[in-house]
Amino acid sequence: MRRGFTIIELLVVMTLIALLLTIAAPRYFRNIDNAKEAVLRENLFVLRDAIDKYRADKGAYPSSLNDLVTERYLRAVPQDPITERVDSWVLLPPRDGERTIFDVRSGAQGTGQGGRPYASL
Repeated sequence: MRRGFTIIELLVVMTLIALLLTIAAPRYFRNIDNAKEAVLRENLFVLRDAIDKYRADKGAYPSSLNDLVTERYLRAVPQDPITERVDSWVLLPPRDGERTIFDVRSGAQGTGQGGRPYASL
């Protein structure tokens, strides 16, 4: 008498594993996208808060994000989790035309889970 699995039993098990993966994989990737958006919102909040604190302390907006690091308002310039780069932030000057940073937006293309473009968060 031989012991082991038949080819039919193996195919049934493989089919069940494939079925479970087709259910789980989209949820997994959606959760990754949700996590990246949450990190993007938090990084934008931290950058904007640091810019506001710099303005309150110095009386002027910073001229670059590296000013926030050198003045120790940030330990490092945070990474944009969508583009996975630190140099993709879009720096917005104040309305008076100074060459400083008033606001920061993501440089990522596309829209998030809620249908809003990443650049408008």
